[in-house]
Amino acid sequence: MDMAGFRDMGARRFGRVNWLGLGALAKREIMRFLVVWTQTLAAPLVTAGLFLAVFTLAIGPMRGEVMGVSFVTFLAPGILMMTIIQNAFANTSSSIVISKVQGNIVDTLMPPLSGGELVLGYMAGGVVRGLMVGVVILAAEALVLGQGVAHPLWLLVFVTLGAALLSAIGIAAGILSNKFDQIAAITNFIVVPLSFLSGTFYSISALPPFMAALSQINPVFYLIDGARYGMIGQSDAAPWLGLAVVLAALLACSTLCWHWLRTGYRLKP
Repeated sequence: MDMAGFRDMGARRFGRVNWLGLGALAKREIMRFLVVWTQTLAAPLVTAGLFLAVFTLAIGPMRGEVMGVSFVTFLAPGILMMTIIQNAFANTSSSIVISKVQGNIVDTLMPPLSGGELVLGYMAGGVVRGLMVGVVILAAEALVLGQGVAHPLWLLVFVTLGAALLSAIGIAAGILSNKFDQIAAITNFIVVPLSFLSGTFYSISALPPFMAALSQINPVFYLIDGARYGMIGQSDAAPWLGLAVVLAALLACSTLCWHWLRTGYRLKP
C-alpha cells in the first residue's frame, strides 16, 4: 500500500477526522515559532515600525491626504497586512524545508493523517503566527498613531484569510524547494514583490490604467485593500469582490497543497 493509502486508512480507523493527530501537528507548528518569539513575533514589530517611521519622515510631511486620511493612517493597514502574510508564508515554508533538509519529513508523512489534515495542521501554525504578529502591530499602531478600526469584522476576515492564503502558498513553496536558497528566492522574487506592488504604499487609483488593471489580478492587492477597508473604511475595490477573489485563491492553493501532500509529491525519498 502506498503512503497515501496508509494515511487514508488511518484516518478512517480513527474517525472521519483524526482530531488527535491534527491537533498534535498544529501544536507542533505553533510551538515551533513560539520558542523563538524574539525572531518570529518581536522582529516583525520592529520591521513594521521602521517602515512606518521611514515613510512618515521621508514622505509624510510632503504628502497630502490619501482616501481622505493622512498618509501615515493610509499606510498603517498595508504595513499590517504585509507583515502578517510574510510571516504566515515564512512559517509553513520554513517548517517543510527544515524537515526535508534534516531528513525527518517522513515523521510527518507516516502518521495516519490525510492530505487535508496535513494542510490544516501546517496552516494552523502559519495562521496563528500571522494573527499574533497582527495583534501586536495593531496594538502598537493604536498606541502610537491612535489608529482606530472602522470595520472590525471585515479586518478580522481579511487578516485571517490573508494568513491562510499565504500559509497555503508557503506549503506549496516548501514542497517545491529542497534547500533554503530556493525558499529565499521565492520570498525575494515572488512574495515580497507581490506585497510591495499591491497598494501597500499607494492607492491604485494613482496608477496608469494598465498598471491598475495589472494590480487587480493580484490576490494580495485585495488583502491589502480589504485590511484598509477594515481599518479606515475606504478601499479601491468593493470588499465583497476582494473576499470572493481571496476565497477563490485560497481554495485553489489549498487544493493543490492537499493533492501534493496526499501523494507525497517531492516529499518521499
